[in-house]
Amino acid sequence: MFGELKTLLKKHIREYGMYIALVIIMLIFSFLTDGLFLSARNISNLFNQMGYIAVLAVGMTLVIVIRHIDLSVGFGSGFLGAIAAILMMQHNMPVLPTILIVFALGIIFGLINGFFISFIGLPSFVMTLAGMLIFRGGLLVATQKTGTIIISNDTFNEIGNGYIPDFFHNENIHVTTLLIGIIIILFYIYFEIKRRNNKIKYNFEVLSIPIFILKILLISSIVGYLFWILASYNGLSWTFVIVLIVTFIYHIMTTKTALGRHIYAVGGNPEAAKLSGISLNKITLFVFGSMGY
Repeated sequence: MFGELKTLLKKHIREYGMYIALVIIMLIFSFLTDGLFLSARNISNLFNQMGYIAVLAVGMTLVIVIRHIDLSVGFGSGFLGAIAAILMMQHNMPVLPTILIVFALGIIFGLINGFFISFIGLPSFVMTLAGMLIFRGGLLVATQKTGTIIISNDTFNEIGNGYIPDFFHNENIHVTTLLIGIIIILFYIYFEIKRRNNKIKYNFEVLSIPIFILKILLISSIVGYLFWILASYNGLSWTFVIVLIVTFIYHIMTTKTALGRHIYAVGGNPEAAKLSGISLNKITLFVFGSMGY
């Protein structure tokens, strides 16, 4: 068992190195802050703060997979946020139409990037760098150089700073968050077993039963502990729920659909993908439109 673990670590050191480094960093910060770094309140705040970055990272993953880059996402998201604030505060627009308009604008901006990159042939670095500068200027104009617009809409603020309600109304712990964590763990175990059985069916190499069980227990324990920490504070934030939903949708799209296989084919070998009938221009256009969305 230990020999297999050693071999596994050597074989996948680049993949596992990131997680090992993350654990070491978390332990160091926890030690330096006397445990406050891993406290329920701090973990909850960290998830709220990284929520929008995580959503952008999901879209950026597809951009990187097809061998491109998008430098405009930071100022682009800031500019669209300013547009949303202006629509609600200066034009008294409800939250839902505002969100739909911002989504539509994001898709349009992404498609513009994708069009110039795929059909015109501009390098993605140059095109998105120009977009970044345009969005930066637009953001300064929209916020009148103050850098912020105060939004007094409670519903909109709840999306960014609020938490899901606890339907069990427990005063000591957020039971709804715990149930969501248990459901996620059960789904994870189910899909891991299904993936292992499919690999065995087609004679692919799989982990031994002890290592497989150890992997399941380790990841399930980490997820369970994370949700326990969040449940002991205010529960899941709406920001974290949005991140989970977006991640799940993109996971299904990239692993279970023909579109996802085409995206990976374009990233793996564009020439071979083109010869197999995949439109590189359409895939590039879709990925950048997705990034804007």
